[in-house]
Amino acid sequence: MSVEEVSRATRIPIVSIERIEGDHFDDLPGEVFVRGFLKAYARAVQASVDEVLARYTACRRVAWVTPLPLSSASESRSPGRRVGVAIAFVLLLILFTVAISIVLKPRGQGVPRELSQSSAAAATRLG
Repeated sequence: MSVEEVSRATRIPIVSIERIEGDHFDDLPGEVFVRGFLKAYARAVQASVDEVLARYTACRRVAWVTPLPLSSASESRSPGRRVGVAIAFVLLLILFTVAISIVLKPRGQGVPRELSQSSAAAATRLG
């Protein structure tokens, strides 16, 4: 069976099949992908899936590592992040209030009269 035929049968890219056949597993995407590729490859060439995976594990000496739970890491950072979000929210609320007060301020009230108008009015009263 050619590499192209195996690629069509398994939908594994030709480059990945060549890396598998050359034992260049470090050049493949990741452990999960390698195991999936090896299973599909073994089925395509009618080899024992368990034997292929056992040989791969033996040559790689892969140790299964249990990942740490993500909840403990996110809980330790969350109080500081919540405070930051609360501060940002308060600042945005203050800026929004200032912007609204500037936009909705009545025009013309509280503006002093021009000096020329007040002096002209005083001159007409005196004269």
